This record gives sequence, C-alpha cells and structure tokens, in this order.
Amino acid sequence: LLVSTVFLVLLSPVLLAVIVAIVVDSGFPILYRQGRVGKRGKLFQVLKFRTMRTDAEQMSGPVYATEHDPRVTRVGHFLRNYRLDELPQFINVLLGQMTLVGPRPERPHFFNVLRKDVPLFELRTCVKPGITGWAQIRLPYAADSDEARAKLEYDLYYVMHRTLWFDLAVLLETARVVLTGAGAR
Repeated sequence: LLVSTVFLVLLSPVLLAVIVAIVVDSGFPILYRQGRVGKRGKLFQVLKFRTMRTDAEQMSGPVYATEHDPRVTRVGHFLRNYRLDELPQFINVLLGQMTLVGPRPERPHFFNVLRKDVPLFELRTCVKPGITGWAQIRLPYAADSDEARAKLEYDLYYVMHRTLWFDLAVLLETARVVLTGAGAR
C-alpha cells in the first residue's frame, strides 16, 4: 500500500500527461474498466488507461490483442509499449484487489476458456493478482492457450516460491522491461 501510494504521488506528472494525451488523441473516457478474475475467483474491475477505440470489441466480443492491432489508438501504442496503460492499477492495489507482484488477472471469458484448456489454470488465483509478475517478465504477451500454458508454469513457480526478495527481483526486472518496451502488444 505504501509503495502504491508513493508511486501514484511520484508519477502524478506522468499520469497527468497521459490523461492529456489520451483526451487530445481520442477523447473520453480516459480510464478503461474491465472485469477480471482475482484471488479465489472473485471478480473485480481492473483500471487501465484506455488504449483502444471505444468500440474495440463491439462487433467481435472478447478477443486477444494482436501485434499490430488496428483497434489501438496512436497514443495507445506508446502507452502499451512502455506499459503506462497499467499505471491506474496502483489504485487497484490501494483497494486491496491487486498486489504489485503476482499472476496477472485474466478476463472472465478467457479465464473460463483457459481453465478448460489448461490443467491447473485456476491455481493462479490462490494469491492476489499483480500489476507485474514472473511470467510477464519472462515471456511475451500470451494470445492463445499454448502461450497461456507456458505462462502458467511461471505463475505457479512464483506462487510456490514467492518471497520479498523474489518480488524485489521481479520489480527490478519489470523496470528494465518497461524502459525497453520488450514484449509489448
């Protein structure tokens, strides 16, 4: 909670710049709320800066983002590349719905598909989801069941071996990933 509060205060100029950029590029709304599966399968609304058109899934329903996704706005590409769209999730941490490090929370639609296709997928919900995680810094964005299965191995390793030192190592590696834009979609 302390780290999230400090990050929100220190990053307030960046947050303000992102807000202005989104409004100028594609208007309102600024934030995007999306249902996600949290600890013990409890649903919550994850907060993100909006990076896609407001009608992004109107015709298709839930779909994974692709490498050059036409739904992503100009500013959205930049925000996604440097993971700035994830900054509002520090509010989710303050609300007790997420933590800094843990398995990323999945959308209910994909969670239900993946728990049928990927054995043990539900085990990742035995801990709070995180803004960043071991799987996120080790593997690129998952866009299908095979990639989700690979990420699950890292998530379960994290769940079984999590310590303060492991979390700090993940946070340091996350800083490198964010600064280089590695693995973004």
